[in-house]
Amino acid sequence: MTEHKHLKRRVRERMAKTGESYTAALRHLTGPRRPYHHHESALLRRLLGGAYSEALLLGLGGGVGFMYFVFEYSGRPPILTVVAQAHPAPMIPLALSRLRIPFEVVQTGSPRVAERNLREALAAGPVVCRVGRYQLPWRPDLPFPDPVDVAVTAIEGDRVTLDDDGPRELPLADFMAAWSRVRKERHTLIRITGGPEGEPDVAGAIADTAAKLTGPVLGNAFDVNFGLSGMRKLAAQIPSWDRRWEDLAVPLRRLHECLEVEYTTPGATRPLYADFLAEVGRPDGLYRAAGEQWSRVAAAALATAPLGEIARLVGHAVQLEERAVAELAGVS
Repeated sequence: MTEHKHLKRRVRERMAKTGESYTAALRHLTGPRRPYHHHESALLRRLLGGAYSEALLLGLGGGVGFMYFVFEYSGRPPILTVVAQAHPAPMIPLALSRLRIPFEVVQTGSPRVAERNLREALAAGPVVCRVGRYQLPWRPDLPFPDPVDVAVTAIEGDRVTLDDDGPRELPLADFMAAWSRVRKERHTLIRITGGPEGEPDVAGAIADTAAKLTGPVLGNAFDVNFGLSGMRKLAAQIPSWDRRWEDLAVPLRRLHECLEVEYTTPGATRPLYADFLAEVGRPDGLYRAAGEQWSRVAAAALATAPLGEIARLVGHAVQLEERAVAELAGVS
């Protein structure tokens, strides 16, 4: 835990000196954090020995999505969050299911049983564990109880070796704390138990992506923040951000990061999803165009362009998304 605090203190000190975001400051201190294209699909591709492309795994795992929220916590400024990939269903179990690859999900409330389960599972090879994203020392220090999948590859003594966009190592006690952080996902472990038992369910994956972009995701009042509805809400609210934030550079940097880095790949995940569509023989041009437009939004946000201009760019992205989703639904 001391190592966590030391790294995060150094990141905050650099942020104060340079005005960089947490992610940018962290990169300067530790090197590139994301050497792969997309977190979950790259992680699964490595676990499966490179047998499938990242694009295919992304598409089968849910593909693209959209979630827009502004979270508010006591003592902190509002935190803008956009998730551009499929959300909130975990992508790796979905991708494995649609690949027809058998797997086992194990979960327990007991840390002692969880550690035993983990050690036993590792005897057969690496496993996926869902941990608290912001309890990992190389990730930003934010108050969200937000899960992220990592692959645990070994436990030696009191050290855990894992794969989180590259090899990492941390004390067993710190890993267990992160693994216990997200209440609903506490001590979740995914173990692949066999090889593919049929052809991938491409049509089902595409239909599900289209449905979640156009219809309910959670089945409650928060659905207004998801899919096309969430995109329209973002476009409508941007012009009033100057009444919500004293320093517009903060949410605008965050918007750039969410569209290009966090929970995504550049272009709000749309170019990689277009690669998936091309790989499975479906039209991909509209999603490539949408990706280029979201990157324009991100660039304008990073340049602190006028809010009206950014809202206009988002509005154009929404128009492209509407056409892309209609095409997706029509060919699924």
